[in-house]
Amino acid sequence: MAWELLLTSDIGLMSLGVIVGVLVIGAAMGKMYSSKMDESAKNAGQ
Repeated sequence: MAWELLLTSDIGLMSLGVIVGVLVIGAAMGKMYSSKMDESAKNAGQ
């Protein structure tokens, strides 16, 4: 029932969109921060 409501109703689809958006933004920020930390560590070693 919960999956049906999530995938068929307007509110459910908007919620699913928000959940996916938050996960994508979190992954992008994690990758960005990781690369910045690697760059900072490389600059500190020189």
